[in-house]
Amino acid sequence: MGKVIAIANQKGGVGKTTTSMNLAASLAVLEHRTLLIDADPQANATSGVGFDPKNIKTSIYECIIDDVDPLKIILESSTPNLDLIPAHIDLVGAEIEIINMPNREKLMRKVIQKIRDRYEFILIDCGPSLGLVTVNVLTAADSVIIPVQCEYFALEGLGKLLNTIKIVQTRLNPDLEIEGILLTMYDNRLRLAKQVVEEVRMHFQEMVFDTIIHRNIKLGEAPSFGETIIMHDIQSKGAINYLNFAREILQKNDLTRLSNDEKQISTE
Repeated sequence: MGKVIAIANQKGGVGKTTTSMNLAASLAVLEHRTLLIDADPQANATSGVGFDPKNIKTSIYECIIDDVDPLKIILESSTPNLDLIPAHIDLVGAEIEIINMPNREKLMRKVIQKIRDRYEFILIDCGPSLGLVTVNVLTAADSVIIPVQCEYFALEGLGKLLNTIKIVQTRLNPDLEIEGILLTMYDNRLRLAKQVVEEVRMHFQEMVFDTIIHRNIKLGEAPSFGETIIMHDIQSKGAINYLNFAREILQKNDLTRLSNDEKQISTE
């Protein structure tokens, strides 16, 4: 049975979609069958792995609202072992449409139960909100990765997200765990970035992943080509970061062992 991991933070621009699509691609090229679910109405993860949202007729929206079989809408990406359930702008309306539906917080879980046996990992890209769709994702997930940008306002809103996770754990999904906090957009030329890393590690200690995602031009330009960093430039620093992160996730889940040389712990 596959592990379901949500990538969530209600703060925008922290690297949720970048992490979702590139971690999924990295796990896939490391030969783990992976499904990426785009649960963000902006559909950036959908376009980022090579599909035009304008051409998407059936998406995760129809699975949630109309009980469409997710097996019928899975798309095979150009990355080996990586499939996608796409998003569409219609997902914006889901927040309102599901508010009066029975078991409204468990609709995503119902969708995932139909497909989780087919994959080793299911990653879900959440939108920048703590609305009903994100609550649905957290209710369906086994764990959550929280990307945190290495900027001045890094910890802004993090307490609210952690409180939401605690509420979901208490009322809806007692098995939900925090997979970890991922530091993103790190620039080792900036003293402030190093201070943010130190502060986050001091506050959250072992919850923070060893791997740090550095700012990287290739990482930023890959989505404009409809490609993950793995397909765009596997030798780039961004690709190396996400492959290291994938290995750390595998190690944390007892699926592989890393040598010390393979760990990317240094912020230099």
